[in-house]
Amino acid sequence: QVQLVESGGGLVQPGGSLRLSCAASGFTFSTYAMSWYRQAPGKERELVARISVYGVDTNYAGSVKGRFTISRDNAKKTVYLQMNSLKPEDTAVYYCKADRNAYVYWGQGTQVTVSS
Repeated sequence: QVQLVESGGGLVQPGGSLRLSCAASGFTFSTYAMSWYRQAPGKERELVARISVYGVDTNYAGSVKGRFTISRDNAKKTVYLQMNSLKPEDTAVYYCKADRNAYVYWGQGTQVTVSS
């Protein structure tokens, strides 16, 4: 069955870095655009970054541009989110999403907490 499994979350101090991974299985990963979303307590889920099928095109939310980098390895069926210069407002549950036309899959999320 389809699975998206996020990992790499945790507690980090402001200014620190984390690298999230999302391992995919059960579908043809290389044909899906991949995205990272996040949801903070009491807030709506928001798009953080998106990467096209071959990784040529990327898009970022304004709040993370220049600090976060999305990448993918189609051979490993994995998408990554490198997060640098983390701020307390980056605290949220981070989810990866796969989409291709009407097909959309979500992971279960990984908690990222930025606090001193």
